[in-house]
Amino acid sequence: MFDKILIANRGEIALRVVRACREMGIQSVAVHSTADADAMHVRMADESICVGPAPGTDSYLSIPSIIAACEVTGAQAIHPGYGFLSENARFVQIVEDHDLKFIGPTAEHINMMGDKITAKDTMKDLGVPCVPGSDGGVPDLDAALKIGEEFGYPVIVKATAGGGGRGMKVANSAEEMKSAFPTARSEAKSNFGNDEVYIEKYLTTPRHIEIQVFGDGQGNAVHLGERDCSLQRRHQKVFEEAPGPCISPEERAKIGKTCADAVARIGYAGAGTIEFLYEKGEFYFIEMNTRLQVEHPVTENIFGVDLVREQIRVAAGMPLSFKQEDLKINGHSIEVRLNAERLPNFVPCPGQITQYHAPGGLGVRVDSALYDGYKIPPYYDSLIGKLIVHGRDRPEALARLNRALGELIIDGVETTVPLFHALLQEKDIHTGDYNIHWLEKWLEAGGLDRQ
Repeated sequence: MFDKILIANRGEIALRVVRACREMGIQSVAVHSTADADAMHVRMADESICVGPAPGTDSYLSIPSIIAACEVTGAQAIHPGYGFLSENARFVQIVEDHDLKFIGPTAEHINMMGDKITAKDTMKDLGVPCVPGSDGGVPDLDAALKIGEEFGYPVIVKATAGGGGRGMKVANSAEEMKSAFPTARSEAKSNFGNDEVYIEKYLTTPRHIEIQVFGDGQGNAVHLGERDCSLQRRHQKVFEEAPGPCISPEERAKIGKTCADAVARIGYAGAGTIEFLYEKGEFYFIEMNTRLQVEHPVTENIFGVDLVREQIRVAAGMPLSFKQEDLKINGHSIEVRLNAERLPNFVPCPGQITQYHAPGGLGVRVDSALYDGYKIPPYYDSLIGKLIVHGRDRPEALARLNRALGELIIDGVETTVPLFHALLQEKDIHTGDYNIHWLEKWLEAGGLDRQ
């Protein structure tokens, strides 16, 4: 086992890893930019080291600075959290070249799943169901128009190196394709440095269902059920739950086994999430995230496992501490993402926290690095915390979420908390009758204004 781990991240996820290390008796090293010198993860870690100025490109994304921090502190392994360098295969290779351990999958597997076309082809070969679409990248508009005609509109144009909704455009007709295709390519180029795109059939009323998988790199792998992340705005998740309200035990067992078998066959090591669109009883693979997800706490709640602890164990060469038959679902869990954003336009709202009180009580968990007086810097993602609840069933979890939101106090900046108060007044939320388009349509219809 490692003696010391460096955490190449910030905010709530860095603090989450610090806590896991402390429980395991492992020393933790927090890296920080000049803007994060007073951050909670810096205060709570055993050691801290500055890796550069405020912009992420000069600090959290600076590979030489992260490697140097390991050498200075004597850290043996690096936990990347999510975002930043967590899915950067070049970084993983450099880590390994410096005789350090990356707490996550290999560079090979990150590369395999980082390119959407390669990922789709790999999953097809492994027996995972995929969305019908182009065979590889689409070179030009003429080819795009032919594919649209072949599969029938609507279709969606996607960046092969994309993520987070960037480089994605829907075309409902050949005329729309004429603008959607070049726009998607332009966005892909500016965001990812790669303008290659591919095309898939656009499902009109799907849910976003993702399967949590975990492999030990020794041929063993399990699945930890699914999460439903269908409530999204501009492809960004805001509300996640496990298990999914529309997935039957039989469907869960079947798709879960398919995913676990797939990652076992490629010798995958660590946590991973295989994401699907789900419509009319069918699953369609869209991508695999080769890291810990923001929404991992809901899975931890219903299975009673610590996914970060398991990541560390597997990276240290240990086998999985549980088998598939050990994993039994207990109750229901929901997470809402707390962002420092001004509604209704979701504009980032950095500033100083003047008062903060986290809710508590049975079945309530808050993952956040906030504290009274903390200044939220303007340089990073607006996520400032996650409120997670657990109940015996979905109605109890929703009631607990409503109670916890009422106890939560975040003063000094505007947040997305009012969004969740409003959503909990909607019948569709309580019945689970929604898809990936529901939230945007609700917002466009003035859902926030009606509360």
